Amino acid sequence: MTYNAALAALLPLAALAFIAISAIFLYNSLVLSRNRTREAWSGIDVQLKRRSSLIPNLVETVRGYANHEHSVFSEVAQARGALLKAAGPVATAAADQGLSAALGRLMAVAESYPQLQAAGTFSQLQEELSDTEEKIAYARQFYNRNALDFNTRIQTFPGNQFARLFHFEPVDYFNVEEQARADVKVQFTTV
Repeated sequence: MTYNAALAALLPLAALAFIAISAIFLYNSLVLSRNRTREAWSGIDVQLKRRSSLIPNLVETVRGYANHEHSVFSEVAQARGALLKAAGPVATAAADQGLSAALGRLMAVAESYPQLQAAGTFSQLQEELSDTEEKIAYARQFYNRNALDFNTRIQTFPGNQFARLFHFEPVDYFNVEEQARADVKVQFTTV
């Protein structure tokens, strides 16, 4: 067999090997991107649960000073329950907005009681809640960045071909409605 004939025989094998390696690389990059998105979602979930666990203590502290505000306490409890039951980014974002709005009303009630503002327990809970809100915002941004990367990979060629073949589905973003963005921000005043 001559050199040219051997080269001609190896060329299709090399092309096949290149296609197989490219396909493996593409599939693995899609899996990696999907797993990063799932990991980023778990970060949001952890921070929302952390905030949710702070809320009963905060409500009880405010209740000690403003016991007659039953409707606000009930609203916070209902919103917290809705958040704990929410599944997926869209439902969780909606429930989170409801809880943030209810917390805003609770903080408005708390501002009416200077002795509550001066309480050490309340101040500590305010700091923890404020810290958690910042972590939620960061986790939301991190998740949405990973969701964008994953969705782009499965919607552009040639990733879209593999995504269709292996049933990779786009993920939803954790969006906050423009109107509710002001509600998400929890501000505290100190005396």
